[in-house]
Amino acid sequence: MKLQRKNMLRASALGALVVSGALVLTACGSDDNTKAADGTAKPSAAAAGDIKCGDAKGKLLASGSSAQKNAVDLWVKNYMAACSGVEVNYKSSSSGEGIVAFNQGTVGFAGSDSALKPEQAEESKKICTGGQGINLPMVGGPIALGFNVAGVDKLTLDAPTIANIFNDKIKKWDDEAIKKLNPGVTLPSTAIQAFHRSEDSGTTENLGKYLKAAAPAEWTYDAAKKWPAPGGQGATGSAGVASQVKAVDGAIGYFELSYASSQSIKTVDVNTGAAAPVKASAESASKAIAAAKIAGTGSDLALKLDYTTKAEGAYPIVLVTYEVVCDKGNKPETLATVKSFLNYTASDAGQKVLSENGYAPIPAEINTKVRDAINALS
Repeated sequence: MKLQRKNMLRASALGALVVSGALVLTACGSDDNTKAADGTAKPSAAAAGDIKCGDAKGKLLASGSSAQKNAVDLWVKNYMAACSGVEVNYKSSSSGEGIVAFNQGTVGFAGSDSALKPEQAEESKKICTGGQGINLPMVGGPIALGFNVAGVDKLTLDAPTIANIFNDKIKKWDDEAIKKLNPGVTLPSTAIQAFHRSEDSGTTENLGKYLKAAAPAEWTYDAAKKWPAPGGQGATGSAGVASQVKAVDGAIGYFELSYASSQSIKTVDVNTGAAAPVKASAESASKAIAAAKIAGTGSDLALKLDYTTKAEGAYPIVLVTYEVVCDKGNKPETLATVKSFLNYTASDAGQKVLSENGYAPIPAEINTKVRDAINALS
């Protein structure tokens, strides 16, 4: 498919959002001030004025990506505080399970870390009467590589080394390949305990896309939601992988940055070939996402990311989570609520919430198209 220049994401359009997001993250630090007394996400007073409830009513069920769980928790809390009588229930499971539920017609929308495949879009036509499922990018952010190695506070890896760790070819933390990337760091001979997602996961697929693009000689597997490599240990959801990394000496795993931040898990800096290794952050992920292109057509806004970027300060292991929804043929009883809720998540206030939780806002140029697509849902 020929991509048009007008679909290039402009880094300048993202700049203001990135700066504001970075300031919020700096202000928050390690203090979790997004929680209410009951331990759930705290509603944002500033967000309430941006929520337009309209004809929203009843219960809206959604499910899918655990990558966006922390963001959705905040959105739901704010939305339900503003729209009395409306209940939004997002089941955090996996992208694969979310898409299955969507194509079975049991949810109003699904969250997915990867866009619908052609066969999934075709299947969605059975549910979306007169239409089909489309991908609306809503959350951006880095896939952090969290590690727990006693005595090691800072760790740099490159794509080939990451690939060989996760394909079980590098087995000890003092392997020569790791030592070469970390001069001056005392690395123990501790066995590497690599953790991956046990269920189908868009986060797994996005990590696979990065490894396939940046280390093709070492990572010979096609990117897929199901973990493809030998060795390692499985855990359920990003929360499960993060918990294992937190608990096990010698562990490494992959999950969204918010899980590392909330559990104080150290993360790997990635040597991309730029002048300096790049830390996982909302700002560094935004620099990578800003170079993406729209690969979808019409109201489908699936993105093509550049996993091999060597731009200074651009963190290459990124994902964008999509809300998958029918462009036409939505259920009448939930259509108004779907549009109202997604209009909030795509609003300036909704996108600002992302940076409070370690995510990156969607670039302004693309977000304008997202809002247009939501308003056109029928």
